[in-house]
Amino acid sequence: METPDIKILLAEDDANLGTILKAYLEAKGFPTTLCVDGQQAYEAFLEQSFNFCILDVMMPVKDGFALAKEIRKIDKKIPILFLSAKNMQEDILEGLKIGADDYLTKPFSMEELLLRINAIYRRTFPQKTGDTDKTLFRIGRYTFDYARQSLKQNGSELKLTSKEAQLLKMLCDRVNDVLDRSEALKKIWLDDNYFNARSMDVYIAKLRKYLKDDPDIELLNVHGRGFKLLVSQPDEEEDD
Repeated sequence: METPDIKILLAEDDANLGTILKAYLEAKGFPTTLCVDGQQAYEAFLEQSFNFCILDVMMPVKDGFALAKEIRKIDKKIPILFLSAKNMQEDILEGLKIGADDYLTKPFSMEELLLRINAIYRRTFPQKTGDTDKTLFRIGRYTFDYARQSLKQNGSELKLTSKEAQLLKMLCDRVNDVLDRSEALKKIWLDDNYFNARSMDVYIAKLRKYLKDDPDIELLNVHGRGFKLLVSQPDEEEDD
């Protein structure tokens, strides 16, 4: 598989782990800047150009959650992967509410980290191919551009995270039909475990909020199966 062009901001206060991660990532072809606290990482983010962030949650000066909030104010789209020694559900959900793309609990294998980085990056920056996969959708009053991760209505534009965009695309691909919960979890979260299922519920609630201004749209829970995006008027094909 060809390695994507990814420059990583790594914020990790454990010097040993940080050094190991940096060496591993650079050996895999990812230029990586290592910072030992959240404030240092924020300053590096302002000074340099990155297209991927790996942030430890528990850090001195500025923790990972606070850092992610500040990064999200500047760049709504850049992928953020949290690292944490804590696997409390509240912490995982807090990270996802901030707009993280994934959450990896320590200890983890380097191989799993690499797989998640590549999966997140492919979702965030889908490669142009010769196929005819649709990326532009009309959803009632909204225009959803999957490639740009944007949702537009009446001249206003909302930038989506990569997970929000991929989940909405799967719903649009099956508009007025059921999106299987397990299928979405395995494709977007890579695992259909309990915590990922709760995470997806958070994202469904977010999408429901984004689409609430159009009474012709409903995002329904289908008990025991998954979710259904109901749109009273069919989607019309658009050309760029």
